[in-house]
Amino acid sequence: MVRVPTLTDGVVTLRAHSEGDIERCLEQCVDPDSIRWTTVPTPYTLEDAKRFVRDAMPGGWASDQEWGFAVEFEGRYGGTVSLRNRGEQRAEIAYGSHPDVRGTGAMERALRLLLAWGFSPEGRELATVVWYANEYNWASRKLAWKVGFSFDGTLRGWLPHRGEMLNGWAGTLLRGESMEPRTEWLAVPRIVGEKVVLRRERPSDRARLIEGANDAETQRWIFRMESPYDAAAADRFFAAREEGMAAGEAIHWVLADAATDALCGVVSIHHIRRPCGEIGYWTHPDARGRGLTTEAVRLMARHAFIDVEDGGLGLERLSLCADVRNPASCAVAEKAGFTRVGVERLGTGTRSGERGDSVAYDLIAADFFDPDRT
Repeated sequence: MVRVPTLTDGVVTLRAHSEGDIERCLEQCVDPDSIRWTTVPTPYTLEDAKRFVRDAMPGGWASDQEWGFAVEFEGRYGGTVSLRNRGEQRAEIAYGSHPDVRGTGAMERALRLLLAWGFSPEGRELATVVWYANEYNWASRKLAWKVGFSFDGTLRGWLPHRGEMLNGWAGTLLRGESMEPRTEWLAVPRIVGEKVVLRRERPSDRARLIEGANDAETQRWIFRMESPYDAAAADRFFAAREEGMAAGEAIHWVLADAATDALCGVVSIHHIRRPCGEIGYWTHPDARGRGLTTEAVRLMARHAFIDVEDGGLGLERLSLCADVRNPASCAVAEKAGFTRVGVERLGTGTRSGERGDSVAYDLIAADFFDPDRT
């Protein structure tokens, strides 16, 4: 029998699977997120868990096809991490955690131990480790990002999953590379104003989002908005917003009513190329004319200009563009303190295909914080 090494950082231990892991392995594999994102059999039974612990994991070591470890955290089984041997000093990383371990940092520690061992002469002297995940598995992607994997794009129809071939995300980590994030992953802070709250989207926002996106004025001025706008479009919208934050290029908020928490619009700082960024917004029809968007833009600007050490973005300049034929949007920019700096001829359009000029605005950090400037 192949001896499985024991690895520890003093908080998490990687070790061979044991009989005591079976019950918690079963709990992990009947969890809805495990079923959604992994290829565990469904329905998953106690016999499946026994086969995994007694046969599959030891068998991987015996055949040299998969080097799998149980993750022990706070004295009990917390999940499984493994490297699947792809030959030529290459391996594929795989990981899954028990629900009560998620969010504790234990799996990040486990992956660091696993990768350090896999790359080392004492381990397998790997040259390259690849990571795959089903598209939109943000938890897996963020964990891979934390330990230094690149994000190399989407492989269409690549990963088999319960009879389908799904789009898959992919990334790599090479021996000798830093096991630290390669890019910034921007957080979405909750920002509370007098009349509005800027926060992350929630599933309960979907109906209001669809209402606002299908509004005739919204459709007129945001001509790239899907039409008609349905639940699937909303899902794509939220996924695209997360992508911008994962790339360190955007922060997106729901503009919510401070009194009711109902969605009143969508606001963003996007196209972030330090030290600059761009503001974007649209408002639900029943929230227009109440000053909510103007307040939201001011709150976003403050967050953009505050130093990184104080929780902001540390930007120096924000830009904003509005169609000259859309006086409401121009009024928001001007009331929020932006300065009109020019007109881009035929810089925008409408859904009908009619091109029009766009007004360019900007706001500088020094002006925003100037007490003498109105």
